[in-house]
Amino acid sequence: MASDEVEAIKVETASGTVQIVPVYHGTMYLVVGEEVVWIDPWSKAQIAEGPKGKTIFITDIHFDHLDEAAMKTVLDGEEGQIIVPAAAAEQMRDLKPTKILANGESFDLGFMQVIATPMYNNHRGPEPGKLFHDKGRGNGYLFSVGGKQIYLAGDTACTDEMRGLKDIDVALVPMNLPYTMTPEEAGACVMAFQPKMAVPYHYKDSDLSGFFGAFEESSKVQPQFIDFYPGESWQWRPKVESALD
Repeated sequence: MASDEVEAIKVETASGTVQIVPVYHGTMYLVVGEEVVWIDPWSKAQIAEGPKGKTIFITDIHFDHLDEAAMKTVLDGEEGQIIVPAAAAEQMRDLKPTKILANGESFDLGFMQVIATPMYNNHRGPEPGKLFHDKGRGNGYLFSVGGKQIYLAGDTACTDEMRGLKDIDVALVPMNLPYTMTPEEAGACVMAFQPKMAVPYHYKDSDLSGFFGAFEESSKVQPQFIDFYPGESWQWRPKVESALD
């Protein structure tokens, strides 16, 4: 498979096509039928150019994930759903979450089902004895639509829970130091649970060749690049001559 750049990932399900649309860094949205689902809208992203949605998922308390001004920009009306971990709910001042999920808890939106998954660091932190992301504080999310599973890892290292995932159709995995994983660590972790497709995101300043290189000997995992940093000159992009078959 060639690691050519695409504008969005399209997942064909029994309920129709789901689109995964990159915006910036950890910000993206899903289009599920007529529903738009935003994930971690951030004011640094070009969110005003995107569609408004009635559902927002927040993964963590850091400023590039929990941004109430951005949430107000993308939220369609006052009756929208905001799903967050408890730590994020405690920091929100202007908006009120409609659902608080802990790791392992599930929620049915009708058009989509979701399970909150663990996201945390194993050893990296700002100083000895502290971690950038403590276990249980934030959420990754496992979305199920029409028999397909889309895994959004959140800001996480390679955890035992991630390695134990089964039957994932698309996995979106972060890789930037010091906060999550190296591209090589992310590639090795993906190979452990072998989703059908693996997509890097939250990869600011990273050379993704180590991630894509993890799949050179594999026919089970299809790596795919989508641009989460449009217009930024540092951007890593796949080279045609090194595309994967």
